[in-house]
Amino acid sequence: MAGPVVVREYVPGEPIAPITALLHAAYARLGGAGMRYLATHQGDDVTRWRLESSSVAFIAEADGLPVGTISLRPHEKNSIVAWYRRPNVFVLAQLGVHPDVQRRGIALRLYTAAIAAARQHGAAHIALDTAENATRLIDGYKNYGFEIVERFSWPGTNYRSVVMSMPLAASVQTQSHEMGAGPAEAEPKRADVGDAFVSPLPNAG
Repeated sequence: MAGPVVVREYVPGEPIAPITALLHAAYARLGGAGMRYLATHQGDDVTRWRLESSSVAFIAEADGLPVGTISLRPHEKNSIVAWYRRPNVFVLAQLGVHPDVQRRGIALRLYTAAIAAARQHGAAHIALDTAENATRLIDGYKNYGFEIVERFSWPGTNYRSVVMSMPLAASVQTQSHEMGAGPAEAEPKRADVGDAFVSPLPNAG
């Protein structure tokens, strides 16, 4: 994976198995720590559904292989998370960067692409969720402008989650003074899956 990295929109129908594999690799460290994130073991069917049910999804590609991904999801009126039911809230999800190419700015490029898409869709807030005991990650998101707005438990996980949100206008300032970093990983949501960012914006990608 030594070639240049291109960030592009996901194309429905493209091969899913390589994207699933990169998510498994991106989440392996958390799985090894005992946290049952869906992205540690999800199948191709879940990966495809997450990508194709999003407002837009992006793939980072190097040497013809996917090395990163992120999805942008609109509000979901039937979500078990109250904050995600708000019409002006968009959710960053299914974010992952392969460990072999982290700390090369790939996550920041994916994040920036998703933020730009959120603005085009008229979002007022960007939200995400992560494990409540992932204090380092939570502190990182707070430093990047996110605040905790809700707590809940996704069915199928072995941890409680926090929802964090940021006014979209705040992301302009954050990107201008944190350009050396970006988010690294995230994973699916809804009542049967659950979302979580694996690394805070200032330290990954």
